[in-house]
Amino acid sequence: MQAPTTFLPKRGNYRDLLVYQKAECIYDITFYFTKRFLAKGDRTIDQMVQAARSGKQNIAEGSAASSTSSETELKLTNVARASMQELLVDYEDYLRTRTLPLWPLDDDRTRRVQAFSVKHNSPSDYMKDMERRSDESIANIVITLIHQFDHMMGKYITRLEQDFTEQGGIRERMTAARLGYRGGQKAEIERLTSENQALRSRIAELESQLAEKGGEQ
Repeated sequence: MQAPTTFLPKRGNYRDLLVYQKAECIYDITFYFTKRFLAKGDRTIDQMVQAARSGKQNIAEGSAASSTSSETELKLTNVARASMQELLVDYEDYLRTRTLPLWPLDDDRTRRVQAFSVKHNSPSDYMKDMERRSDESIANIVITLIHQFDHMMGKYITRLEQDFTEQGGIRERMTAARLGYRGGQKAEIERLTSENQALRSRIAELESQLAEKGGEQ
């Protein structure tokens, strides 16, 4: 008999998600940046670190909830994206209030960060050079990473929305699984019934042949 169709989708480990890896890089750099360049006791330290952490943690929590609640996964993923936008504003404020330049998109330095980021998604790839960098340089690096993160999140959220539209939430998947299982049971019963009828017909045919032979004797 056909096994029941599973209604829990298989998901990969959230650590394998590029958006999570990028968020982890942003968090580690932000933690370093705030401790090095912001004065102890500055409330902005906690705000920036928490915003970066929220971006990272909500991706992980959303991924963990994905097998049982697509709605929760979408909600938490959108929270992660919003948290990174909050962090982006904090970095832009830092540069503006200190009259430090925000690197344009067509700046060679921005392009170098973009190119580097495409192939590097481990915090250690960035942290090894932090001590020799200025606050202007680090802030602009993170701003560039956040823009890349946001672009990736847009695509990721679109995919989640498509999956939800096509597969539905947990209730829809459970219903589909039940219907699929019942459909399999029905098909199996019909097959066995057909085989049983064929066997009865064959038995009747053999009994008739035996009766004819007995009459001839």
